[in-house]
Amino acid sequence: MDVLIVGAGSMGTWFGRATDATVAFADVDADAAATAADAVGGDAGTAALEGEDSYDVVCLAVPMPYVVDAIADHTDRAERAIVDVSGVMEPALEAMAEHAPDLERASLHPLFAPERAPGSIAVVRDEAGPTIDALLEQFAARGNDCLETTAAEHDESMETVQAATHAAVLSFALAAESVPEGFETPIYKGLGALAEKMTEGTPRVYADIQRTFGGADAVADAAAAIADADADEFESLYRDAARQWQPDGDGIDERASRTEPTDTDERIDDDATEEPTDGDPTE
Repeated sequence: MDVLIVGAGSMGTWFGRATDATVAFADVDADAAATAADAVGGDAGTAALEGEDSYDVVCLAVPMPYVVDAIADHTDRAERAIVDVSGVMEPALEAMAEHAPDLERASLHPLFAPERAPGSIAVVRDEAGPTIDALLEQFAARGNDCLETTAAEHDESMETVQAATHAAVLSFALAAESVPEGFETPIYKGLGALAEKMTEGTPRVYADIQRTFGGADAVADAAAAIADADADEFESLYRDAARQWQPDGDGIDERASRTEPTDTDERIDDDATEEPTDGDPTE
């Protein structure tokens, strides 16, 4: 099997490493394509972005705003299957169905930064077949967990999993002030660790996520409701959050009758300060 990967960023490079195929990279930046080929090694090489050579599989590893146009431009180079790893599924799959009705088609979204592979990969097989099945088997053999879903379910989930989460963490990063050593609480430390990890990324990627999925408005509305709340309204908002996030959230009124711990008495699982897994999906 040979694969053309259009887009030689970190996600395209991950795809090249995760397959057993002979891969070629095409990118608007020829140097980036050469770097990706060197990183993958083996028989990996480069290809002309506007070339006419055909491949068993064409994989679009481009930023989300460009995936629809990239599918239209490169579908005719695929002989058996076309896939994308852009991170948005509904528009990508609609474009594939329009331009490649006779090919196998799938949209894949690795739910991790490439440097932290393996991990979970959201998968929609829009038109399944042996070529895509073989690719997914190769991913699984490398320790990845292929999560079968629908395009609508994936894109709706990303509004919360990525867009709203990123907006909340970035808002904390912008609003928080540094405090004297020793004043940090576990919650402050946990959010600080998330802000530090998130701001290691690529600004354009996070901007693309916000533009594609939204999510910031919901965070802003929640923050405004908290800021405007009186004491009773704040308690009500807190109870709403507890009912959603606590395993025994319905018992919050009972707990309120007991002495509540202060923030400095609370404990956060070690997982709360681990690196977030939603990294750089398109670069």
